[in-house]
Amino acid sequence: MNLIEVFKQALNSLATNKLRSALTLLAIVVGVFAIISASTAVLVLDTYFQETLTIMGGNVINISKFPSVQMGDDWRRYRNRKDITFATYEDLTDQLAISQKISPDETFKRASVQYGEETTDPDVRIIGSNQYYLDNNAYEIEDGRNFTPDDIQYGRPFCLIGQDVREELFDITYPIGKTIRIDGQPYQIIGLIKERGTIFGSSLDNFVLIPYTKLMNVYGAERNINIQVKAPSMTTINATMDEIIGRLRAIRKVPPGDENDFEVETNASLSGAFDQFTGILYIFGFVVGGIALLGAGIGVMNIMLVSVTERTREIGIRKAIGATKHAIVSQFLMEAIFICQIGGIIGILIGIAGGNILAVYMESSIVFPWGAALLGVLGMTFIGLVFGVFPAFKASNLDPIESLRYE
Repeated sequence: MNLIEVFKQALNSLATNKLRSALTLLAIVVGVFAIISASTAVLVLDTYFQETLTIMGGNVINISKFPSVQMGDDWRRYRNRKDITFATYEDLTDQLAISQKISPDETFKRASVQYGEETTDPDVRIIGSNQYYLDNNAYEIEDGRNFTPDDIQYGRPFCLIGQDVREELFDITYPIGKTIRIDGQPYQIIGLIKERGTIFGSSLDNFVLIPYTKLMNVYGAERNINIQVKAPSMTTINATMDEIIGRLRAIRKVPPGDENDFEVETNASLSGAFDQFTGILYIFGFVVGGIALLGAGIGVMNIMLVSVTERTREIGIRKAIGATKHAIVSQFLMEAIFICQIGGIIGILIGIAGGNILAVYMESSIVFPWGAALLGVLGMTFIGLVFGVFPAFKASNLDPIESLRYE
């Protein structure tokens, strides 16, 4: 029997019992969709992580009180740790030998920024740091200049603004040299920061950068902050981390033998935490998809058994004119596989489209999970074989004489 005949027989089997066929195909589509959409979403996240997760450079080390990714009740382990303060940052700056590109990283608040009659929404991040913040976070100066050490030392009321703030306040006016106000405080713009775009749906350009020494005087210095350290090169990351850990343990008076009361992370460690998260997505997709596909396989068996019953006379005629058991088995197995592939292909296409909705939302590259799609095709072939075997052998074992008498 050629593939065209199998195709026609499969469509006839589906058309004979439309409701049952629709429910079975729906179960197959849902199962494959769950697996493929989860795989596509994970691939989108991974692609996005590789393309745009450059909050820290490749050789930038982040120091914080809490880990970047927490799961379950992990926060209970960290909440009683001492804060990492500006005093901690200054002590570390004085003691660290391998790298001097050290910057505090603190969002003092979110506020409105005012220039003349124009005012932004009250969600602009007011960041306090120093002259190394831009380099440590992969930002570039588009126009103007960066902070100088004297600007930081004397807490001068200067600022650099992100692209979002520039677009809201200075549609026509040239911003350099102009004075903006935040909570009534004046700050002179000395630099414009090149646009970075978004990450996980949040803008990377909606901020104002001000010397941390100035903001400490305005908003207070008693707060928990992050610290960023840029290693001289990729090859010195481990040595820089070792020195940071040793210096911080001494600064924070961590007893020998006790675990660190701070987190030291790089992009590699963030990638490991990210892998744990995506692993959960994979497991969820495969569990939900597996349960749905089990039900779908049972439905396929049911459809094929009904088909065998309704085509008993046809089977009798075929056997009477010389069809072998192998030919009958092959026919019904191929029909079962074909039915599964119809649902599988629909599920794969919808799953890829559904997973890439995340890519559109995150403004990431559209992906096609070739491995998952191939696995889906092979998986549906396997399900068709497993759940089509019994109906196929039942059909091949029918007595031709009795089959011819069947009405």
